[in-house]
Amino acid sequence: MSNPRITTATLGAHKRDGKKIVMITAYDALFASLVDRAGVDVILVGDSVGPVLAGEETTVPVTLNQMMYHGRSVCRGTTHALVVVDLPFLSYQVSIPQAVRNAGRVLKKTGAPAVKLEGGSRWAPTVRAMVDAGIPVMGHIGLTPQSLHVLGGIRVQGRDAEGAEKLLADAAALQEAGAFAVVLEFTSAAVAKRVTAHVDIPTIGIGSGLHCDGQVLVLHDMLGLYEKLAGAKFVKRYADLGTAVTGAVRQFADEVRDQKFPDAAHTHA
Repeated sequence: MSNPRITTATLGAHKRDGKKIVMITAYDALFASLVDRAGVDVILVGDSVGPVLAGEETTVPVTLNQMMYHGRSVCRGTTHALVVVDLPFLSYQVSIPQAVRNAGRVLKKTGAPAVKLEGGSRWAPTVRAMVDAGIPVMGHIGLTPQSLHVLGGIRVQGRDAEGAEKLLADAAALQEAGAFAVVLEFTSAAVAKRVTAHVDIPTIGIGSGLHCDGQVLVLHDMLGLYEKLAGAKFVKRYADLGTAVTGAVRQFADEVRDQKFPDAAHTHA
């Protein structure tokens, strides 16, 4: 008997019960099926697909059509995890009606039950409008990659008193607007602990310490397939598949050039 599908309500129950939430990114049906089989709670179809798969420098160039394509692919590969699709840059910032329309398109085109958007109090009215339209929303505060140019690059958020209070206010505003969870990216561990205690919705950390209600990593980072963040402090590499893939392809190339492949075992008579 297969495990029941995780829902947004499941995540809320996990927080109340003190059960940690596991979230991983995926961008295609194959990896989604493997991640789903491993028993994660949430699969995030992140706009990190731009840098990781398309070679972009940032997430800014990612389009809504790209997110819908990858979101639909991931949904086809899952039976258990809650799938959340990122709303890319300028898909929700122009106006609230456009934001609701675009978020609704994501749900209709992908089959995913939820979306995620970046930003705090400023975007609470947008979150409220989406939730009122029947669209579950995950928030994202702290380091927000779509706003890197405004933030002045990658830096830990919430280290001073003003920054900490802003994060607390942002999380509270998102909760009040109806968000079912919030990602805390690259915040100090101390402020992440405060935010987690301050709100009733689950917090999911990335580079924000142990005291969040859950943790997320980019799959290609943890598997050693994406080298650009290999030295980042918050990334733990659980496998070195990049080296394994390169070695396998090199062996294939050598065998082809040395006329060792295909051999008799791999040739039809």
